[in-house]
Amino acid sequence: MAGRALSHGTPADILPPPDDRRQMRQAWRTLSVVSMASTLTALNGSALNVVLPDLVRHFHATPVAASWVLLSFQLANTALMVIFGRLADIMGRRQMYLAGLAVYTLASLALGFSPGVWWLVALRVVQAAGAAMLITNSAALVTSAFPRRSLGTGMGIYIASFSVAQLIGPTVGGFLAGQFGWEWVFWFNVPLGVAGMIWGAVALHPARPDDPDRRMDLPGNVLVVVSLCALLIGLSEATELGWANPVVIGGVAAFVVLTPVLVWVERRAAVPVLDFRLFAERALAFGVGAALLNSLARFAVVLIVPLFFQAVDGESAIEAGLRVLPLSVVSMLASMAGGLWLRRVGARTVATLGCAVTTAGIAVLLVTLNAPTRYVPVAVGLVLVGIGSGAFNPSNTTALLHDVPDARIGIVNAVRLMMQNIGIVVGTALTLTIVASPLPVHLRAFVFAGTVHDVSADAISSLVTGYRWALVFLLVMSALTVVASAGTRTRRRGGPA
Repeated sequence: MAGRALSHGTPADILPPPDDRRQMRQAWRTLSVVSMASTLTALNGSALNVVLPDLVRHFHATPVAASWVLLSFQLANTALMVIFGRLADIMGRRQMYLAGLAVYTLASLALGFSPGVWWLVALRVVQAAGAAMLITNSAALVTSAFPRRSLGTGMGIYIASFSVAQLIGPTVGGFLAGQFGWEWVFWFNVPLGVAGMIWGAVALHPARPDDPDRRMDLPGNVLVVVSLCALLIGLSEATELGWANPVVIGGVAAFVVLTPVLVWVERRAAVPVLDFRLFAERALAFGVGAALLNSLARFAVVLIVPLFFQAVDGESAIEAGLRVLPLSVVSMLASMAGGLWLRRVGARTVATLGCAVTTAGIAVLLVTLNAPTRYVPVAVGLVLVGIGSGAFNPSNTTALLHDVPDARIGIVNAVRLMMQNIGIVVGTALTLTIVASPLPVHLRAFVFAGTVHDVSADAISSLVTGYRWALVFLLVMSALTVVASAGTRTRRRGGPA
């Protein structure tokens, strides 16, 4: 009977229908699996950064080999995203997700037994393939599981889990390497991966593939991988080799030449891996562009500010890392609170406001980052960047995936992630080049060693000038993010305004 009181005094007519309750239970189970795997991959990535010197000493690795331990994962992960995004739409996201966990776990086990550094690099490529299967499916699984009214909450928690893992990763990596050896930075993934596979097999709801057309676009896949690898190799080597180096010029030139070829091939493909017709819709195109620009600006801030404290103020790596901790903490909290904001304000509005707050934070850093450094004003800028980034990421993802057809969620999410990774690589290469450019060539190595403070007052002054140029560049990129995010505010089939 409507209105009848239940045993706990809750009117029966205000409870959600049984089907809604069942859907929410399944959604939370799916979110627990996705958050578990995202924590695993993010934790390992940030932990490895701290342990890299131990690996170099153990394997007597050259600087080139050491850089490829990190670069190989980044390149493979970015280049394979669109492929696995498409495969997930064909095979089914549950199957792809469990396969990704299996590949990632087995690669982690093998990495601890690597007999040489180049074996380590090769196995990192395999691990990156497993991570690509997971990452491209994570937001898609959350989007498919949650009702649209609760999607912002689920997306916020998922992204916050990634932020938490990145936050504690360096501490976990340092502890494992110090207590048990570098191998355990990889081996600790194994029991977590096995637990994730078991829980994923139980919790993820079996479903048929969303796309009945199971054909693959082989020429498109090859062109995507080759063009992206060329671009990322060229940009990643720019800081080390200089922009005039043939490797850098060749990589960027290959990307420029292959991109129109890729567009031509994909427009004629029966089932394109990159369906440009989807991005003809203004809201989707602007949302993906905003994701690229935001990752470019945000990651560059996290990269160059700790370097400033080391190079100018002579602080240790740990001290400099603690200086930027407020950014990570508030970013995590803002992501977790995103669901509450999205219930009151539309996803696109929250994303645009988040970009504006990030831009304000970079402007504060431009004014306050100087020598000698006053930390409190800098911390204010970092907090603003963290709040803005934490608000932007879940809301932009929610807005992008809200109305995408189920059969294309995987590939659209993969493109979003691919553009974010490209933004990180481009931002790293350009920002570090700008920061070091006012210094004489023979002093630029001191910037990346964090020892400019030992050279001269003139060197510090030149470095501060480079930082101002770099922050102006990031300010412009962040302002363009606001414009791109505002451009998504076109209502689509009932999407969040």
